[in-house]
Amino acid sequence: MQDHTTSKSGEGHASIAIHTEHIAVNMHPKAIKVACSNCNLRELCMPLGLSPSELEKIDDVVASRRKVKRGTVLFRNGEKFTSLYAIRTGFFKTCIASEDGRDQVTGFQMAGEIVGLDGIVNDHHTCDAVALEDAEVCVMPFDRIEELSREVTSLQRHVHKIMSREIVRENGVMLLLGSMRAEERLAAFLLNLVQRLHARGFSQSELVLRMTREEIGSYLGLKLETVSRTFSKFVEDGIVEVKQRHVRIVNTEALKDIVNPKVCN
Repeated sequence: MQDHTTSKSGEGHASIAIHTEHIAVNMHPKAIKVACSNCNLRELCMPLGLSPSELEKIDDVVASRRKVKRGTVLFRNGEKFTSLYAIRTGFFKTCIASEDGRDQVTGFQMAGEIVGLDGIVNDHHTCDAVALEDAEVCVMPFDRIEELSREVTSLQRHVHKIMSREIVRENGVMLLLGSMRAEERLAAFLLNLVQRLHARGFSQSELVLRMTREEIGSYLGLKLETVSRTFSKFVEDGIVEVKQRHVRIVNTEALKDIVNPKVCN
């Protein structure tokens, strides 16, 4: 996995016709036979408790791995949906074009997460997925997933959980944009990001932002100036330390208090 922080702890919140000019040539099937069974992210993107034979079947579903260069597109809005993608390394953003032509960021996805779920609804993608750094994904044809789900019920439940998690995430974003002040939005964003990274073995307090301040603002419904000003306030208050894209959370409880203020008796 590529490094997302400068400090690890121990050893350790979606969217396929692919443009060949954007993505490297598929690996030979024999070279990826060990895909899921030996992947260190297996517990994050695959069901727990699978038997060796079930793992072997899921291995066969992974049609290929693809490398996606920073700034290039994995799939575009309007393209035919054929596969889900499990992110092995790297970071992505999903976005849609707003009416005035600007990109509206709808989410950020990291290693161990699945992208492409938006295409299930009407067999076409409804957003663009763009790599924020050099990345690699496992390509899982959806027709094979559906077929295997009939044999491995835990896989079907897992897909349902992933879809449910996406719904919960979108509801959370709606709450974020609808009722929270700028400080609350940024604090909730940082807490969510570091929590997801920690689940992958990284630090609970340090992270490197793979997205720009402008992209954070697009996602949180804030202007660039507001994002920068809020970061500065967090620094002045001794809550975080910021050096370019490196962020160290000095006072996690203070961030939590911003999102969920304690009620004084």
